[in-house]
Amino acid sequence: MIVFERPRNLLIDCKTETLIKQLMPKEDTLDAMAGFFSTLADQTRIRLVSALSISPMCVGDLSQVLEINQTTVSHQLKNLKTIGVVKCKRQGKVAFYSLCDTNILDVMLNAVNFI
Repeated sequence: MIVFERPRNLLIDCKTETLIKQLMPKEDTLDAMAGFFSTLADQTRIRLVSALSISPMCVGDLSQVLEINQTTVSHQLKNLKTIGVVKCKRQGKVAFYSLCDTNILDVMLNAVNFI
């Protein structure tokens, strides 16, 4: 068994160090979080999430309201769907997009409050 010696220049106490190591998100969670924030790190996607936080909409409506072409809207919705931010529900030939979870609203509001 290898025993690591505690660095002498560490300013935090052992209890705090242990707590940090216990509460730090696991590697797979960190990867998912980085992917989530990376996907949201785009003005178009933030605008789409903001619009969908108000009302479910189809691609055509999102395109018109946000003044973005439909191809771009569709592509960005696919990215948001991949990370689980939006979901799609079909009504006949029209697909309506909405937020998957209200927790995304907390993330967005916290970001606005932080800024």
